[in-house]
Amino acid sequence: MRELGNVLYIQTQGAVAHLEHDTVRVEADRESKLRVPVLRLAGIVAFGRVTLTPFLIHRFAEDGRFIAWLDRRGRYKARVEGSARGNVLLRRAQHLTLSDEEATSDIARQIVAGKVQNSRQLLLRAARDSSDDRDMERLSVGAERLAATLQRLRSASNLDAIRGCEGEAARAYLGLFSTIIRRDRGVFRMDGRSKRPPRDRVNAVLSFLYAMLRVECAAATESIGLDPQVGYLHSLRPGRPALALDLMEELRSVVADRVALTLINRRELTGHDFEDLPGGVVQLTEEGRRKVITAYQKRKDREVQHRVLREPIQLGLVPHVQARLLARHLRGELNHYPPYLYR
Repeated sequence: MRELGNVLYIQTQGAVAHLEHDTVRVEADRESKLRVPVLRLAGIVAFGRVTLTPFLIHRFAEDGRFIAWLDRRGRYKARVEGSARGNVLLRRAQHLTLSDEEATSDIARQIVAGKVQNSRQLLLRAARDSSDDRDMERLSVGAERLAATLQRLRSASNLDAIRGCEGEAARAYLGLFSTIIRRDRGVFRMDGRSKRPPRDRVNAVLSFLYAMLRVECAAATESIGLDPQVGYLHSLRPGRPALALDLMEELRSVVADRVALTLINRRELTGHDFEDLPGGVVQLTEEGRRKVITAYQKRKDREVQHRVLREPIQLGLVPHVQARLLARHLRGELNHYPPYLYR
């Protein structure tokens, strides 16, 4: 089993990260702020105006550790890729599968089924925890709609139909997101999903969390030897990590959405953790990002039961396990790709 490495998130503007022997040293305002042994890190995520020295970048690339750059709002910009890892025959199988419409649809169907089921579980739990009868009814009805979508998904015969089911389920789920929020609904009002840029506080948190999850899913695919740009549910575009986006779908509600809801419902995030920018853009403050990163890391450390492994693992390991299961399916060792289902 792969040990869960830590990810170093650097968000202090103007900070510089150096390689000092086998240690990453972070400086800000000409003062040393942090020292972390390289061996303890799986990767580095830098937000905004953060500098990483060439020697540090080279070392991480050689070791197969990832470095990703995001802007201050958490929007993905770039990442370092070292030499391609893994068996070339695995990538060949991955590419050939994309040319098989039936095989592609089967993988995409499994991914969407995992996403819808995990979203449904979140709605059911929110309904059980709700003290408002109207909210409870709305959430229960929404869970039933997702159950109906799962039934239709079974008979979806092509990729367009599968994507249609995914879109329908996403609209139903996100349409109820404000209902799951129990505190400060006036402050955390969500009028649909707005991505580029986020137009409200809830979307600002979700976009930030999704960006971090995307980086880790891309790193997971590469660590197994898969090509992160060749996916099955998401269409292929230059520079788009389609496979990482595929793996994200099963984990959005399990990791990112639950972190956002916990922070809001426990009032660990308040209106003071956001700032309004020109053009109606909303983003987290530096302190707000720190709170989200801390909660995200804590969520990844949580132990969950994996139905395929039949043993508890840290949630942060799930992207790596799912990438490995997909690789086994592509090699013909598994008849179907088994999506991650949260219990």
